[in-house]
Amino acid sequence: VAAGHMGLIAEGLSTAISDRFPDKVPGDPKGAGATLVTTLTMGLREHVFLASGSTGAALGGRAEEFMAAASALKSNSKSLTEAISNIYGPDAGKAFGPLWERHIGMVVEYTTGLAAKEKAKQDKAVNDLVQYSADFGAFLSTASPALAKETVTELVKTHILTLKDVIDAQSKKDLAGAYTKLRTAADHMKALANPLADALDQQFPDKFKA
Repeated sequence: VAAGHMGLIAEGLSTAISDRFPDKVPGDPKGAGATLVTTLTMGLREHVFLASGSTGAALGGRAEEFMAAASALKSNSKSLTEAISNIYGPDAGKAFGPLWERHIGMVVEYTTGLAAKEKAKQDKAVNDLVQYSADFGAFLSTASPALAKETVTELVKTHILTLKDVIDAQSKKDLAGAYTKLRTAADHMKALANPLADALDQQFPDKFKA
């Protein structure tokens, strides 16, 4: 809730800046297109922060905190699924939800393998996650033909690898490194949100005007 509120501050600030410097910042900050970019970016960044919260708690043996973080992460997944349903329709939402949850389960498998020092389990989870990147790329490129499968695959793979960096730092109790890597992982999500928003703007121009 606290993080979501910052979007309102950003909207007010961006609107004031756009009004004052229209040549530098054209378009409507409150328009559907700009709102789409913001919504996707904030939702995907929230996913990264909540996922790292759950992995950090799991590796630290803080069961109650892990359950709370996992519950919040599930709520975030539900919000993302609703956003996909609102754009592409309910059938796409039904397909997206389980697909998105799959990679969360794989991250959990990697984390538990790390905690147990089971290299084979870790390696399998990483291989599964890399394959998942291609599956997710195929899903989005089918839903939005303007999105190349290869582009989405690489973006999702980077998401997975940057989140893995966070988990690895957490397991080594390198807390300063974990938070530095967490910012990198969270910042990467705008690289996923931007091309998706552009593709949706092209695909549904009546819904998302700049």
